[in-house]
Amino acid sequence: MKKIAIGCDPNAAGLKEAIIKHLAELGYECEDFGSEDPIYANVAIDVAEAVASGKNGRGILMCGTGIGMCITANKVPGAYAALCADAYSTERSIKSNNANIMTLGEQVTGVQLAKSLVSIWMKAEYEPGGRSESKIQRIYDYATEHDK
Repeated sequence: MKKIAIGCDPNAAGLKEAIIKHLAELGYECEDFGSEDPIYANVAIDVAEAVASGKNGRGILMCGTGIGMCITANKVPGAYAALCADAYSTERSIKSNNANIMTLGEQVTGVQLAKSLVSIWMKAEYEPGGRSESKIQRIYDYATEHDK
């Protein structure tokens, strides 16, 4: 897999560093998009564009709750972000929904849980041809029809 794009706002700098270390232990290389910009949307757009373009294989974004990063990343054509807060939804975000970006919230997710969710997410693979295929295709079709 290509490098993992990773970024956060200042609220999640500690979590980002822990996740970069964890990913290295799992054998993944990260491209760090920073943590200094208080306007989280700037980092979210940079990471989402890197993933959507294919430069990076997947992306991980973090802020206080993960919500703002998720909303912003989903505005970038070709970026499909999911807020991950529990094991089942994290796994299904890829297996059923083919998400290419996960978002986490430092203020609502402890470091150990976040590391566990990242491990689950990195192991998960999309299951083409499954019962979600037509649902995912509809999302892609809509996005393509409305890209400007």
